[in-house]
Amino acid sequence: MLALFLAPPGAADPAVAEPAGYRLEGYRAPVPDNLAGATVVDTAGAAALLDGGAALPVDVLPRPPKPEGLRAGTIWRQPPRDNIPGSLWLPNTGYGALSESMARYFREALARGTGGERDRGLLFYCLSDCWMSWNAAKRALALGYRRVFWYPDGTDGWSAAGLPLERSEPVPPPE
Repeated sequence: MLALFLAPPGAADPAVAEPAGYRLEGYRAPVPDNLAGATVVDTAGAAALLDGGAALPVDVLPRPPKPEGLRAGTIWRQPPRDNIPGSLWLPNTGYGALSESMARYFREALARGTGGERDRGLLFYCLSDCWMSWNAAKRALALGYRRVFWYPDGTDGWSAAGLPLERSEPVPPPE
């Protein structure tokens, strides 16, 4: 049964070395096939975790900023995000370096989502070949979460498998 939870060869790139620290640039690039301290899962493994309630899905896809130089009166809307049902969407928390306010947002949102239980499973994802989910999962480990799962195929792999996505809004920052 454990094999179900492990990503198959080729889901990530074994030729990409796992860095010692966080990835600080080039976030849309091949990712390693490992994250020390976490369990790497494929789509079937991610689905099994979620079907059994063993993990809370956490989407870290960034939200684009409003474009500069828009003419006065131009209406700009954020692009919609469809993610894995039941996800916490914590945009912009997968960058390699976070401001103190963004780091606090990440910590507090995880604490609320898990009820403060560091043994609650967390499944981090973004898109395929996206280092943001790797960084966020590594950051959760550093915060003391003990059941961290990383799903490197993200919503690309999820939707390619025909699994449902749902429209989502980010978790609001704390007041």
